[in-house]
Amino acid sequence: MKWFDVPPVWLVGFAVLAWLQSQYVSFDLSLAHPVTLLLAGLFVGAGIVLTLLAVMEFRRHKTTIIPHETPDSLIQSGVFGRSRNPIYLADVLILAGLCLWWDAVLALALVPILVWVLERRFIVPEENRMRRVFRADFARYEQKVRRWL
Repeated sequence: MKWFDVPPVWLVGFAVLAWLQSQYVSFDLSLAHPVTLLLAGLFVGAGIVLTLLAVMEFRRHKTTIIPHETPDSLIQSGVFGRSRNPIYLADVLILAGLCLWWDAVLALALVPILVWVLERRFIVPEENRMRRVFRADFARYEQKVRRWL
């Protein structure tokens, strides 16, 4: 069951809910506009690029990308110099973009819920592990780089 408790599964679950809302429960609410579609594409594209950049840093540093495992090194370079959690930020951007793309206005409420799930389920436990393993290095990193942006 541990494979189920990973961020991509949560993202897919929330995206399915957003798609279902767009198909079956619209209440005639709409944000349909070319600018909205552009914004949706930018969000999804930015999310994909952020994910790829973060994965490249994980590979470069030869450490685990799996959220429930303890990393071998503290990554502070690349996108991790701007956000301590670029992949989670990417997940949120992708969900927001999909909600806009599908014109799932009500499902936009899922975006802050996903943020909450990611923080409680993954970010806080990860940061606690990082504090124990990397101590002063993580404390300095935490003061220098924000959690999200």
